[in-house]
Amino acid sequence: MAEALVNFDLNTALQEAERRFTAANPRSEQRFRKAAESMPGGNTRTVLHYSPFPVAFQGGSGAKLTDIDGHTYTDFLGEFSAGLYGHSDPRIVAAAQKAIAAGLALGGPNEHEAELASLVKARFPSIDLMRFCNSGTEANLMALATARAITGRSHIMAFLGGYHGGVLSFPNGPSIINAPFPTIMASYNDTDGAVSLIERHKDELAVVIVEPMMGSAGGLPADRSFLLALREATAKHGIVLLFDEVMTSRLSPGGLQEKLGIRPDLTTFGKYLGGGFNIGAFGGARWLMERFDPTRADYIAHAGTFNNNTMTMAAGVVGLRDIYTPEASLALTELGEGFREKLNALFKAKGVAMQMTGVGSLMNIQFQGTPIRRPADVLPAKEKRALIHLEMMARGFYFARRGYLTLSLALEGQDFEGFVTALGSVVDEYQTILRD
Repeated sequence: MAEALVNFDLNTALQEAERRFTAANPRSEQRFRKAAESMPGGNTRTVLHYSPFPVAFQGGSGAKLTDIDGHTYTDFLGEFSAGLYGHSDPRIVAAAQKAIAAGLALGGPNEHEAELASLVKARFPSIDLMRFCNSGTEANLMALATARAITGRSHIMAFLGGYHGGVLSFPNGPSIINAPFPTIMASYNDTDGAVSLIERHKDELAVVIVEPMMGSAGGLPADRSFLLALREATAKHGIVLLFDEVMTSRLSPGGLQEKLGIRPDLTTFGKYLGGGFNIGAFGGARWLMERFDPTRADYIAHAGTFNNNTMTMAAGVVGLRDIYTPEASLALTELGEGFREKLNALFKAKGVAMQMTGVGSLMNIQFQGTPIRRPADVLPAKEKRALIHLEMMARGFYFARRGYLTLSLALEGQDFEGFVTALGSVVDEYQTILRD
């Protein structure tokens, strides 16, 4: 066991970790400085930035990533759940290469899109009809707009801490760059409060959008009773219930809605569904989705140059049909449950105020022993998150700065064992800092 650094306070420990990180990654630092000349903060995707600068990757294979300074990491981030298949599954690569060889940007329907839609529909009984788009953000925008158009009502309800895309973020209320939907904010897992707001705004409320497990807020599962109450209250008043399953649709053959036994009116998808290529999708009840049928006199147009791009559609079909089968979905979820339990047992044995939250293959490291049911329960721990992140990277393991992990099919038993051992050594080293 490493000797605990009893004389280190948190700020000193973090400064030392950042010094070692900077010394070990000169090319990434140089790239970061150069990138800042043409992109604000050297960045075009905010979530990928962390201090003192992010490492830049030159490639990946299976569950391994290699940065431009030559370091190799075992990838426990899985591209924020989009990298379900790892970085080079030969079946995904072959499907994409075949699609590319057949020609890009064909400007018409192709042979893959209907098959992918039918595969999704077969797994999700709530999906009568669906449409594709290009991201989870776009899927949620389209789903919310659909609910407003069909119901003729103006407002949406979202939950504090919720994240539904770059222009649909609600950390402490609507972000200043959110799409301008009139929004009613509620508290996650507060059943009485949410139902009361629905009753109060029933005549103007078009849709309630909710993640069955909050991802960006820290892997926080919704109580089944909370979601059931939302289902009952929305059905009572003709309000659309929208489940954002962009991430959680991987957690069973039919997503968290299947595990929980709750049928929403609309569901949104994204992330892994395109086999590693960009994708979004939204679908649900016929009475909502049939208005996109262009053979109808009163159809609603839905455009998007790359909605059915051949690479995404082909890779998505192979992924869902041949690789992430219902059996594979159940197995990965079970694996994730066991991994999370093992890490929680580690924290308990070492007497530190840490825990893993989440469901199945989606999870988050938290720095408290107290229960967490909603984003307001999460204690501030910016410096601890940074310290653990950098120390685990130094040991060859990559995940998000906020402590978010998503498991891929490419990870093997030795990867999980190595992660537990590495995190145990970090906890040993900084035990005095992490006890409270």
